[in-house]
Amino acid sequence: MIDKHHKEISIFRQCELLGLCRSSYYYRSRQVESPYNIELMRLIDRKYLQCPFYGSRRMRVWLQSKGYRVNRKRVTRLMRLMGLEAIYPRKRLSSADKEHRVFPYLLRGVRIERVDHVWSVDITYIPMRKGFIYLTAIIDWYSRYVLSWEVSVSLEKEFCVRALEKALLISQPEIFNSDQGSQFTSLAFVNILLARAIAVSMDGRGRVFDNIFVERLWRTVKYEEVYLKEYADVKDAVRQLGEYFRFYNNERPHQSLDYKTPACVYFHKEVLT
Repeated sequence: MIDKHHKEISIFRQCELLGLCRSSYYYRSRQVESPYNIELMRLIDRKYLQCPFYGSRRMRVWLQSKGYRVNRKRVTRLMRLMGLEAIYPRKRLSSADKEHRVFPYLLRGVRIERVDHVWSVDITYIPMRKGFIYLTAIIDWYSRYVLSWEVSVSLEKEFCVRALEKALLISQPEIFNSDQGSQFTSLAFVNILLARAIAVSMDGRGRVFDNIFVERLWRTVKYEEVYLKEYADVKDAVRQLGEYFRFYNNERPHQSLDYKTPACVYFHKEVLT
């Protein structure tokens, strides 16, 4: 769909029009990880959805029980590569970047009773036929509506910033919640929220269930979409994920929403009983 020899429209603009990250266009699977490691990562991803409290020790034991020869060092590295290194409490091995800010958790005991009261963001690992990408999404807690999403071939902050900017074109929340990942504590991300007087909330270290609505979203997306498909490449993943999120927002009824769709509740500002 992209014409790299187009005389008038740059590759950057063509990617922008297609909703595709420019780095994704240039991405070519270099198979940095061995097929064995890719297989381990797929298994870790599935087990993490079932047991998000598993650290590298328990994950190693579980993999070994399935007949895989793997040590904790490899499991730790793969979990870090997948962006899962923060799901369990661990020792503080280094000082935080001075340009990053950490905020207190503001949602303890808070009752979510309206649209745009609280939004959340998170990142997850998405396997492809060869290699993998990362997916981030921003969700409204009350309606479960996915306001925006982006993919990237790396865990750099830029794709999270893009997702935030896209979501804020729709509306803005009173409170924005995230974990303490470097993407969300960066000034580039936090300053966008502060400039709009949005209260910033961050989960405590290892408290994966503080962001439970996004965790539930990942479970739904993976079991209803990702694990049923085998994305050929980044462009294929973007296309099929886009189709799924349109279905999720506009067609899929949610039991917790009295069997209404997220879009219905979000845009009609319905009050659930």
